[in-house]
Amino acid sequence: MNNRSLRLLSTALAVALSGVASLPLQASVDPDPPAHFVEADVQPETFPLPAALRDNVAFWRSVFTEWRQSQVALHDMNYPAIVYDVIELDGKVGDSLSEAQREQIKQHREAWEARLQAIAAAGQDGTELSDQDRDLRQRLINAGGAAAVAEAYLRVRTQRGVRERFRRGLEISGRYDAAFRRAFQEAGLPEDLAYLPHVESSFQYHAKSAVGAVGMWQFTRSAGQTFMTVDKAVDERLDPVASARGAARYLKHAYKQLGDWSLAITSYNHGIQGMARAKAEFGGDFGRIVQEYKGKTFGFASRNFYAEFLAAREIASQPERFFPEGVAFEAPLRADHIVLDRPARSRDLAQRYGVTHSELVKMNPAWGTRASRSQTAIPAGVMVTLPSGTLLSAAVQNTALLAAATRKDDAPREAATRQAKLHVVKASETLSGIARRYKIEVTALRTLNELPAEQDLLRVGQKLKVRDDGQSAGNDAVVHVVRKGDTPWLIASNYGVTVAELLASNQLTKRSVIRPGQRLGIPANR
Repeated sequence: MNNRSLRLLSTALAVALSGVASLPLQASVDPDPPAHFVEADVQPETFPLPAALRDNVAFWRSVFTEWRQSQVALHDMNYPAIVYDVIELDGKVGDSLSEAQREQIKQHREAWEARLQAIAAAGQDGTELSDQDRDLRQRLINAGGAAAVAEAYLRVRTQRGVRERFRRGLEISGRYDAAFRRAFQEAGLPEDLAYLPHVESSFQYHAKSAVGAVGMWQFTRSAGQTFMTVDKAVDERLDPVASARGAARYLKHAYKQLGDWSLAITSYNHGIQGMARAKAEFGGDFGRIVQEYKGKTFGFASRNFYAEFLAAREIASQPERFFPEGVAFEAPLRADHIVLDRPARSRDLAQRYGVTHSELVKMNPAWGTRASRSQTAIPAGVMVTLPSGTLLSAAVQNTALLAAATRKDDAPREAATRQAKLHVVKASETLSGIARRYKIEVTALRTLNELPAEQDLLRVGQKLKVRDDGQSAGNDAVVHVVRKGDTPWLIASNYGVTVAELLASNQLTKRSVIRPGQRLGIPANR
């Protein structure tokens, strides 16, 4: 493809992304995902493992990969490494337990509670205890001192294994890993936060908690309304990719408030204010927070949330180690994404991008009934998923239109028109009239002159580009004017260059901040 064609394609892509009936959009295309079964860079400095949490992480590693759903571990609530027993449930085991299975668990729990009371009642030397019980007594003392023995019977907790569920979550994660990582990358956050759904929902699409948190990322309605769009028309909590972006916004805010990833991640369960109080009491010693903080709602789930994340991250980054039988990862999501700058109805979107309405609705689970039926508009700011290749197809179509506008013709008058690079606006002339004269789409004319979508009035004497001569950026490069929501990755992917090439050609680094209105040269050797 020659430079002329490349310039036309780049301009056309900008036109194609201008949206539905001149609705400006931000757009992106999902990249190829990283290969699975490759050990990740664990970056211990980003997600530290305090010594006090090592046993907790080991416990959750067993829950996720060793114990099956037919097995139940009885353990100490405060010291999870002390596992009293792992029982095998009788009969057929499903997601829910039968009455008989619940009774089986209850009997084992009560037996252990009685046994621990007997251990606590024994003399200080424990001479009347069996060797096994003396060893258990000493383990409790080593973990929490003599006081830990007295109330151990009150801390017996049961935990069912989830090996099958976690493995299924890994399979589903193959579809979303790249898209989730990109959401955190664009937010300037560690990409490994993409592992959080293993803890929250095991990547289950329709997960719902007892407190009303829904979706793969488990947002409550109030939190969803803060960090994404949740209203009568759209509930982005139900869209895995849109809610991943919401999670990135939340975690960026939490980290800014708390300054530590162990605190920020735990706040996903316990709340920012709760973790701020813990930090005020114990500083940055997260190990002490887990062991000693007495927040009113800082229970077992909150104390273990970060440990669960660390265990899930370790497992998901090297699945062959924990699932030697193999994991059948789902095919990666292939889709284009646009973000509406203004409201649009679903049927208008389908028509603009040449997609069947039913297919578009299926790809956007966040849409409510009225939005799906095109009875109400989808609000601005909502991310819309399109079939993979839709944006490129739109760009190619616009390339043909632009090429036709500059094609040679025998008519002398049209030949004179082709020679013109600028048009000087005369009285009563309109943008649409000028576009018709030069056989170019209005959207293309706006793009060439960097006119905002809402600007329709022209002033007499104003000079408009009516043919792209390719010299605006020098060396046959294209200039991109940064818009709200643009990121280096987004711009680079739209023009078919790498982020490194884009940054280098504009004397930028990975830490550079780009702002709306800034002009970036697109490398000519793309």
